[in-house]
Amino acid sequence: MALTEYFIRYLQQRDELSARDLARLRTIPTETRCFDNGQTIVQAGTEPTQSCLVLRGMAGRLHILPGRTTQRVVSALHVPGDFMDLHGFVLSEVQESIVAFGPTEVEFVDHAHIEELTNNHPHLTRLLWMTTAIDGAIHRQWLVAANALRSSAHLAHLICEIYTRLAAVGVAKNHRMTLPLLQRELACILGYSPIHINRAVRDLRDRKLVRWSGTEIEVLDWPGLVRLARFDPGYLDLERKRR
Repeated sequence: MALTEYFIRYLQQRDELSARDLARLRTIPTETRCFDNGQTIVQAGTEPTQSCLVLRGMAGRLHILPGRTTQRVVSALHVPGDFMDLHGFVLSEVQESIVAFGPTEVEFVDHAHIEELTNNHPHLTRLLWMTTAIDGAIHRQWLVAANALRSSAHLAHLICEIYTRLAAVGVAKNHRMTLPLLQRELACILGYSPIHINRAVRDLRDRKLVRWSGTEIEVLDWPGLVRLARFDPGYLDLERKRR
């Protein structure tokens, strides 16, 4: 199978791809695998020979802290079009696992193909670098949100971000999206107890900002949600310009 079109859309949101760029991307062979909720996609502590992209569904970067009680922390969420572990191409070992949230379809790319890109396609190499830089910007924004926002606003910020990322590649529209996360998983992501998450969800509903049923979310008042979250999508670098 060829490289996912979602990744091409991800790049085209941010730069113009030449016919040569598109032809090269679309000839990169991939291996597609399906994962059930909670299954490990990439195992921590391994030396990778492939990197992977989300084709359908959602995945998270999972850290497990040892101790008297095992603590699980999710430090990133990945949506269709994301190159989840491109950093594994240049690192000797991945330090965290990637797990599926809900049914997830993933494309794997051998590092030999990424190496060929970096050797012969400087523009595409810069765009691959850009994707890792955006990942870093998202991590930094998560730290800011965790320190600056209270539970309802923090959850609102996550909803704004994930919707914006999904809409950018054509997976979400009309302020509706699927978020395949249980409240205990949202607790791991945002650093709250499930009780606090439940209260935050109820608060967003009571404010008539969202309609939230199971895994389906409809944003009823986008400007209001953005104000509450103090959301500025600049860190997602969605401006289209030559890189």
